[in-house]
Amino acid sequence: MTATSQSLPDYHHYLDNFSVDSVIARLDDHRDGLLNAFEACCGRHVRDGRGDVLALVQEDSQGDTHTLSYAELDEQSAKLAGWFQSQGLSQGDRIACMLPRTPQLLVAVLATWRIGAVYQPLFTAFGPDAVDYRLGRADTKLVITDHANGYKFDGLSQCPPVLAVGGATSEHAEDHDWQAALTHTSMNGKPPRLDPEAPFLQMFTSGTVGKPKGVAVPLAGMTAFAIYMELAIDLRDDDRFWNMADPGWAYGLYYAIAGPLLLGVTTHFCEAGFSAEGALAFMKRHQITNFAAAPTAYRLMKASGLFDNAHETLELRAASSAGEPLNTEVVTWVEKSLGCPVMDHYGQTETGMTCNNHHALDHLKHVGAMGVPMPGYRLAILDAEYKELPAGEPGVLAIDIKNSPAHFFQGYTWQEKNPFVEGYYLTGDVVIRKEDGTFQFAGRDDDIITTAGYRVGPTDVENSVMTHPAVAESAAVGQPDEIRGEVIKSYIVLREGYEASDELADEIKQRVRERLSTHAFPRIIEFVDELPKTPSGKIQRFKLRAQAVEESKASE
Repeated sequence: MTATSQSLPDYHHYLDNFSVDSVIARLDDHRDGLLNAFEACCGRHVRDGRGDVLALVQEDSQGDTHTLSYAELDEQSAKLAGWFQSQGLSQGDRIACMLPRTPQLLVAVLATWRIGAVYQPLFTAFGPDAVDYRLGRADTKLVITDHANGYKFDGLSQCPPVLAVGGATSEHAEDHDWQAALTHTSMNGKPPRLDPEAPFLQMFTSGTVGKPKGVAVPLAGMTAFAIYMELAIDLRDDDRFWNMADPGWAYGLYYAIAGPLLLGVTTHFCEAGFSAEGALAFMKRHQITNFAAAPTAYRLMKASGLFDNAHETLELRAASSAGEPLNTEVVTWVEKSLGCPVMDHYGQTETGMTCNNHHALDHLKHVGAMGVPMPGYRLAILDAEYKELPAGEPGVLAIDIKNSPAHFFQGYTWQEKNPFVEGYYLTGDVVIRKEDGTFQFAGRDDDIITTAGYRVGPTDVENSVMTHPAVAESAAVGQPDEIRGEVIKSYIVLREGYEASDELADEIKQRVRERLSTHAFPRIIEFVDELPKTPSGKIQRFKLRAQAVEESKASE
C-alpha cells in the first residue's frame, strides 16, 4: 500500500532547493554564527512581537488547565536563571530535572538554556540506581524535582543540591524552595552566545549494551529538530500540537519541548498517566490537530474501542509515530477511526529523527516502512566491510557524515564506544533500501528490547535482578506482546537454598521496579535450572528469545 498527495511539495524537488543554512538563519536573529537555545526557543519570539502566543497548554492530574505564553515563559525563566546564577551555576554546567509534565518543567528547561547551561532530563519512572549513575557520570550541579520524586535522591553515592517544587520538608530540610527561586531578581546580562558545537542537552541512551552512554547534544542539533517538526510532523502556526512522549526521553524532549518551541507553536502537556479514555477526552477538550505518540499508544487506543468513531468529534489532521514500525492494521485503523493519516518516523537519541514518512512532502509512503531520509541527511546501507550496498540488500543503516549537513552527533560524551567508521555513523539497525529510495527495517540490534516504545538493554535489567539474594544468574529478553510490542522476560537461575514461587517472582519484579525503573522491569519471570551459554561462558540470548517467542505463541 502506498500513498501520495499531489498537493504537497515533491520530496526530490525540495531536496534540490534545500539549504541547512537557511534553517539556521530562521532560528537565530543575531546572525553572528553563534547560538543560544533559550533565544532560539523563546527570546526571539518575544522580540518578534509574539509574546502573547501560548508556549504551553498543560492539564494537571486533577484536570485543571494551566497556560504559559512565550512572554510569561520569558519572565519566569529570567528569574529562575537569576537564581541559578546566585548559586554559582554557569555555562556548561549540567542541571538535571525530574518533574512530571508541568509548567515548572518548561520553565526549568528554558532557564537552564538561558544561562548557557546544559539540561539533563531524568525520567520520572527512574529508580535510585538509574538516577545515581546518571548524576555521577555527568557531574550534575543541581537537581530540580518535587515531593513525589524526592526520595529517589536519598542515599545516592553523590547528590548535588536540590531545588524542590513545594519547598523543603522535614525529611529534606536542606532543599531549596522553587517558589522562592522564582521571586529572585532576573538574570544579569543577556543569554551567552555560544559556539554551535557547545552542548545544550545531556542525554543518556537506553543502555542497550552495558551502561547507558552519554550523548551531549550540541546547539547545532536544533537545526535538525526544526527540520523534523516542519517536514515530518508538518507543524503549523495554528496547530494545537500534542506529543504524548515523555520529556524524560529523547523523543519527548526533542519534539514535545524543543521542536515546537523552535517553531513558536503551542505544545500541550497532559500530566495524568496514559489511558485511552483520558487521551480521547484530552484531544476533545483541547481540540488537538497534530498528534504524535509511540505505537503502543495507538494499539491501546485501538484496543479500547473508544476511538472507533472518534473522527466524528476530533479535529486531527496529522498523526505521527516513532519507536518501532506500525503495522498495516493500526495504520488503517488510524486513518478510518481518527480521520487522519499517520506516518512512521525513525531516529535515535544520538541523531534525532533521520528517516521519515513526511507529512509535508510528497513521496512514496509504504505502510510499515521507515520512509525517506530527512533533508539534511544522506543515509547508506553498509556491509560487514563498511562498503555501501545496492538497493535490495540488507545491511547496517549508516549516516554519511560528510554529506549530511544536519547531522550533529559528535560521539559519546565519555567515549564509551566509537560508533564511527570511515566517515559513517553506524546506527546498529539492519535496514534495506528499496529501489524506489525508501528504507525498510530488516532487523535490529538483537539484544535491544523495545517495550511500549522504550528501548531497553538487557544488562541493567539483569544487574538489578542479580541484586536479589536468591538470584544466581539472570538473562533478560523481549517476548512478543500484542499491546506493548514486547515485554521484558527474565530467565532466572536461583541460588541453592531458594525455591521458585510466584511470591519470589513478584518480589524480584518489585525490586527491579524500585531500583531501576517502572518501564524496565520484567513483567514475566521464568525460573530455570541453567541458561544456554557459549563454550566461553557468554549467555546465548538468541536461544532464549526464540524460546520466549514460542512460549508466547503457545499461550495465545
